[in-house]
Amino acid sequence: MPQRRVITGRSQEPRQRFAEELRILRTGSGASLRQLGERLGWDWSLFGKMEKGETLGGPEVVQALDQHYGTPGLLLALWEVAAGDQRQFREQYRRYMALEAEAVSLWHFAVSVLPGLLQTPGYARELLTAGGMVEPELTQQVEARMSRRELLEGEAAPRFRTIIAEAALRTPLSDSDVWREQLEYMLEMAERPQVTVHVLEQSAGLHGLMGMDVWYLLLPEGRTVAYTENGYRGELIEEANPVVRLQTTYDAVRDLALSPAESRKFILRMLEEAP
Repeated sequence: MPQRRVITGRSQEPRQRFAEELRILRTGSGASLRQLGERLGWDWSLFGKMEKGETLGGPEVVQALDQHYGTPGLLLALWEVAAGDQRQFREQYRRYMALEAEAVSLWHFAVSVLPGLLQTPGYARELLTAGGMVEPELTQQVEARMSRRELLEGEAAPRFRTIIAEAALRTPLSDSDVWREQLEYMLEMAERPQVTVHVLEQSAGLHGLMGMDVWYLLLPEGRTVAYTENGYRGELIEEANPVVRLQTTYDAVRDLALSPAESRKFILRMLEEAP
């Protein structure tokens, strides 16, 4: 079957195509990004990031753009295709890692797996193996995760706060020695002045962050972004409104968690109970 001839010359990659269409429609209307923001009531910088492919925006802003340009449903359809494209998740993770490297503080919630910044090589290896990773990629990824821990080293290290669900601490490794090493390392890190560890006990009940890990990065310019992750995909969130909603939920979960001192005692009990 002959390949379909490209007629428009525009990108066939969903995320880039969406960004291209946004640029074409705006420039065709003769409006600047700032003018577009004023007309629609959104921060004009959001539209700039959408046109650069740095973010997809949310469905509400895309629907508003459809209405503004008189393209009912067109942009929303392109947005849905871009949002469902698996390649964009890898791109978002790479962008998240770049932002993490420059963050001045990090907040985190772990629903079932200990945070990568606090993992030992043994924990990381067993976790990645359970996910189906094999050599040589396995060793490469373990080394990459260990190099990431350097973020918390040195005087310029960002402040790091994590809330760890009890389930993550109740799921031991197959090698009891490696599991004890992991718990000992967490206790050691929890003693550092720039690291704060909370444990969320199962008795706290249901909460707003069930089913996903969440990272919040405070960037040097004062902006906060969020990265949510489940077992299948991750999403970088940069729009202010959803980030604020997630932060509010995070604060509510932190209120349910043990204090840092009580959390260290909890982890110590896990260590004492370990074989």
